[in-house]
Amino acid sequence: MDMAIANAAMAYAKTLSGAAGSAGTDAAQPTTGPSFAQLVETATGSSIDTEKAGETAAMNALTKGTEMTDVAAAVNNAEVTLETIVAVRDQVISAYQNIMQMPV
Repeated sequence: MDMAIANAAMAYAKTLSGAAGSAGTDAAQPTTGPSFAQLVETATGSSIDTEKAGETAAMNALTKGTEMTDVAAAVNNAEVTLETIVAVRDQVISAYQNIMQMPV
């Protein structure tokens, strides 16, 4: 399943780069969107919130009798988020290693 997430992320990135290229923008021009650091910060915050929601749902199931379908959905969302984070981390590490192997 990790490979499917990585493939989906790559397809999404290609779609974004294709949309930018079709708009006639020069690749050297900076974009006006958020910086990479802001994107990582937002994604990290969102994933932490998803993980906390899964933990809260599991605890509520034990103490308050929450519906098991709600618990299963929250835990599933947390699992998918964690798998996505791991896939992105692996891609970043791979890119870093490729850059470090480049001749100067």
